[in-house]
Amino acid sequence: MINNTNIVMGIETSCDETSIAILEGENKLLSNIISSQMEIHEKYGGIVPEIASRKHMELIMITCKEALEQANINLTDVNGIAVVPGPGLKGSLLVGLSFGKAIAYALKKPLIGVNHIEGHIFANFINNNKIEYPFISLIVSGGHTLLMLVDNIGKYRIIGSTRDDAAGEVLDKISKYLNLGYPGGPAIERLAETGRESSIYFPRPLFYSNDYDFSFSGLKTAVINFVINKNMLREKIDINNLCASFQMAIIDTLKHKAISAARKFNIPRIVLGGGVTANQKLRNELLKEASKYGIEIFYPPKNLCTDNGAMIACAGYHKLKAGLIETFDLEVFTK
Repeated sequence: MINNTNIVMGIETSCDETSIAILEGENKLLSNIISSQMEIHEKYGGIVPEIASRKHMELIMITCKEALEQANINLTDVNGIAVVPGPGLKGSLLVGLSFGKAIAYALKKPLIGVNHIEGHIFANFINNNKIEYPFISLIVSGGHTLLMLVDNIGKYRIIGSTRDDAAGEVLDKISKYLNLGYPGGPAIERLAETGRESSIYFPRPLFYSNDYDFSFSGLKTAVINFVINKNMLREKIDINNLCASFQMAIIDTLKHKAISAARKFNIPRIVLGGGVTANQKLRNELLKEASKYGIEIFYPPKNLCTDNGAMIACAGYHKLKAGLIETFDLEVFTK
């Protein structure tokens, strides 16, 4: 039994992972259970919202029990309940939020609302408490691609976001188009490892714009058109070169925008988050470019890049410590 006043439960159900974690203090992760639905949605080539919400309902009690058992604590030992009201899929969010509210109400514990994006930022703090404020945060996932200026806990400003598709969404769609499987990012990354990234030039949308916004819809169209034209001419496509060139177009854009933002705001720290930031090529390219300007790059362990309860618990811990708690009127939001 742990006697501690800093134990936070993090509940994450924004998309297709049912995840509950128990965090003691700032970074002692006692458990982080992730019940993935990937195999269920893989045959559809993407997330089916109705199926996702039903699976969350089936899994959330089991996941909670397993998280408590692994942490070797009772539910009454938890000092705060961190939940995600959004953004995400409405049905999925409702399952986690309702579950978290019920626990917090029954046990008279603080309810802490954690924005899903906020969670991705604080995934970095679990294994690294040396990150100083302020910093630039680059969030890249299937649903989001944005740059944020983070002044402190709860003080965030979006300085750039995608005008259309998110980077991870485009990776998934191109992977589906090429019959490479789901999720698209890891599939494309594997093939790109043995490809030549300079073999095909694909556009870098908004690369020279005077802002920090992103746009990946045109890149998606360019890749599809390239394949169509090659097929019409009956020319063979080297899939490894295609994946390497396509992936590099995304990485170049993300790298350029993130480094430019850090230099513009004179902030020598960039914190990564989101599933796409598990991509090793992206990490290597950012580290190489950032070193030219004395900018530090921070990123979470790869298992904490995708959606997980640990990141929600960590953000929840910091918000609870700062007194940033919610009422039971907290509602879900999708965007």
